[in-house]
Amino acid sequence: MNDISLQSNVYLLRVKTLYTYPENWRAFKAQIAAQYSGARLKVASSAPAFTFGQTNRTPAFLNNFPLGKVPAFQGDDGFCLFESNAIAHYLSNEALRGSSPQAQSQVLQWMSFADAEIIPPASAWVFPTLGIMQFNKQATEQAKEEVKKVLSVLNHHLNTRTFLVGERVSLADISVACSMIWLYKQVLEPSFRQPFPNVTRWFQTCVNQPQFKTVLGEVKLCDKMAQFDPKKFSDMQPKKDGLSKKDTPPKKEKAGKEGGKPQKKKEEKEAAPAEEEMDECEAALASEPKTKDPFAHLPKSAFVMDEFKRKYSNEDTLTVAVPHFWEHFDKEGYSIWYGEYKYPEELTMTFMSCNLIMGMFQRLDKLRKNGFASVILFGGNNDSSISGIWIFRGQDLAFTLSDDWQIDYESYAWRKLDPDSDETKTMVKEYFAWEGEFKHVGKPFNQGKCFK
Repeated sequence: MNDISLQSNVYLLRVKTLYTYPENWRAFKAQIAAQYSGARLKVASSAPAFTFGQTNRTPAFLNNFPLGKVPAFQGDDGFCLFESNAIAHYLSNEALRGSSPQAQSQVLQWMSFADAEIIPPASAWVFPTLGIMQFNKQATEQAKEEVKKVLSVLNHHLNTRTFLVGERVSLADISVACSMIWLYKQVLEPSFRQPFPNVTRWFQTCVNQPQFKTVLGEVKLCDKMAQFDPKKFSDMQPKKDGLSKKDTPPKKEKAGKEGGKPQKKKEEKEAAPAEEEMDECEAALASEPKTKDPFAHLPKSAFVMDEFKRKYSNEDTLTVAVPHFWEHFDKEGYSIWYGEYKYPEELTMTFMSCNLIMGMFQRLDKLRKNGFASVILFGGNNDSSISGIWIFRGQDLAFTLSDDWQIDYESYAWRKLDPDSDETKTMVKEYFAWEGEFKHVGKPFNQGKCFK
């Protein structure tokens, strides 16, 4: 192995962190690029790792990212980047960036096209349907015409091409497709997109690639053009006290007086800048109502999952993380499960099997706070198996607690393990450390993936 290959492999093994809010299409570009290049990317989009509107306003964050905007990238060596295109470029490989100066320039051309030609009219049209912007009929009609022009350009270019640059997916496809996600999900109904079949064919080809699906999940094209809802817009607008209409407290709950002066004004004054710093899309996503916690019915546990995950991520697995796990594990509040993929005969190329694992992890994103898993691919191409150890809050399989978590779990055979048994102790040690005899498998270790 030459020095360049060795450096590349070391780079891919380093853990990198992407700070963002959930469902940020700008962050999707970097995440998809990492899926193609194999870069180890940790997405920090929820507490305690990152809370949008709070973490990005701390002095430590602003010291690395002066604008306080996301997505923001930080390598384990301290290297920092902001701006989504730069982050996606950094996480890419040569195939995505372009293998020749001409291809590289074409990739840059289409990334610039997405930013300058697609995003402005797409935002003007889509944002009012999401309740983010006030509806303006003239602006919306103009945006529709500009979108038609953009689609015409793409449709002509794709008439004889599968992808925008070359014969494979590049950063050009990733960038343009991500910039069009909300168009296709919200407003490009069948009659509107009908004159542009090449664009829709290309878009569906992209979003159904395994690397895209791992990040995006299923992308459903809209059946009917979304319209502006005045009530939704009114409810989402920030008021002078920094709250939306639906969150404004009743008048009788106004703060009392101390020393003859109301104390609330100062709080209002301090809250206002937070809203002003958000762009419209960020403000809308941040104000989305929180879903009910599927684990709310369970009693509190002394086992701190996040503390264990920090040990597992940052310290030696066998000498620190595993002992910490057993020392603090609450067998009444948590359970340990062994899951094995039921259809090993369907597994072909190992990279596709890894995509299968990571796709499941992506769809379980909201389970991370109360779950952990170490899943291993054993064997090689056309002769492999998938199995893993999962830790869940409660004594039952967590997947049944939410409809969003039930897509993949039935493809696995599940067995609850006794935390006091020697078998469980051995399996936890081997699966957490990705080394051992794995006597129950019968195939050599290939690679492991962690859900944490």
